[in-house]
Amino acid sequence: MKVTYNTGKMSVELEGETQRDLFGQLAAFQEVFDETTCGKCGSTNVKFVVRQVEDNEYYEVRCQDCGAKLAFGCHKKGGGLFPKRKDADSNWLPDRGWVKWNPETQKEE
Repeated sequence: MKVTYNTGKMSVELEGETQRDLFGQLAAFQEVFDETTCGKCGSTNVKFVVRQVEDNEYYEVRCQDCGAKLAFGCHKKGGGLFPKRKDADSNWLPDRGWVKWNPETQKEE
């Protein structure tokens, strides 16, 4: 089975043997790539960014208008990505997980 999924500026073709296979692939794709608007300002001017610091890679979607970002974590098994929408204490972050550096408080908010 094949399915072509269109979202925002991209299109992907997924292939699987069962509907469950396709459903899982589509869910994983949507979780990462359907984030097309900034959670802080609502702009659609966002881009995917991979930053390297020493031996670590950091995956983000960054707003080109206000500078906010949505960070992604990496699953230990399989290497897939997931949006970080909770803080270190497992509390939901506001703005769907989008954060912006506040120079006054010296923190991401």
